[in-house]
Amino acid sequence: MVTGASTPLGLAIIDALAARDALREVSFVLAVGRDRRPSHLVDDRRLRYVGADLTHARAAHDLIWGEGRQHAIDTVIHAAQHRSASDQGHGVHRQNVESTRALLVACDTHPTIRRFVLRSFAEVYATPHATTHLLSEDDPLEFSPATPQWIRDRVEADLTAGAHVVPALQVAVLRCAELLAPESGSQLWDYLGSRVCLRPLGFDPIINVLSLEDAATAFVLAATSSAVGAFNIPGADTLPLSRAIAESLRFDVAVPGPLMSPLYRLRRRFAGFEFRYDLNARRFHFGGVLDGVRAREQLGYAPKVHVTWPRPWWRVLLDRLATNR
Repeated sequence: MVTGASTPLGLAIIDALAARDALREVSFVLAVGRDRRPSHLVDDRRLRYVGADLTHARAAHDLIWGEGRQHAIDTVIHAAQHRSASDQGHGVHRQNVESTRALLVACDTHPTIRRFVLRSFAEVYATPHATTHLLSEDDPLEFSPATPQWIRDRVEADLTAGAHVVPALQVAVLRCAELLAPESGSQLWDYLGSRVCLRPLGFDPIINVLSLEDAATAFVLAATSSAVGAFNIPGADTLPLSRAIAESLRFDVAVPGPLMSPLYRLRRRFAGFEFRYDLNARRFHFGGVLDGVRAREQLGYAPKVHVTWPRPWWRVLLDRLATNR
């Protein structure tokens, strides 16, 4: 079962699982989404799409013990997190945290489900004041009460899954680098979508970003493994922030750090963008890259696919014209 099936990541995971059907590792996928069914997901003997609002514990229980039991689901991949960083409140918390808890509880005594894989995020770490620091699964998480809800919810969901110890249920938590793709909730994708990218004066942190293809591969490997615990999932692209701006063909403008937050608040208010500097201030000053040794050794995961950088419309048009020649 894959939740968040109508999102770019959910769709990529479903496609990657479908590719495993030929290897007889995955015979059926129950795709669960809150939005309307994606047009290319068609029910057949290997796939069924169902709509469910997992913010309600009863809906999560009925899904697991209804469709999940009917189709003898043995693994749950939970990737349905709220994507907008601007939204706050209890409804967002229900989707990010309480849905995770409800699914885990529903899986505890299920007759066929034996594995639960949660999508978590690199942002759960308390980034140290060092631009070259490699973050391992043993590094401290961000527990500051001043942290925005977007991060607090992700830390709570991560800990909820990690602390859920039931002998019959294997739990793996994938702490993914930022997924750089449109409509994925990526703060960096939104940041690089502007013609001018402001950067704190005197800082050029190292960042690491993850492609949809590598993310989907990591979830398939975790779903078909028996390894438990937390796993860092880095991407194939590690580079300075200034280089990411250049790759996206944007203007790089350095401004004093205290001006970053108010300028981006104005941008959100008047231009409708999602990027929040308060969510990214530590990363933009100090960096921090995921160490993927544990995922490589226990899951067999290594990043291979480079991201597609956001580009201005005119460059996209030129690339298409060149391809069609």
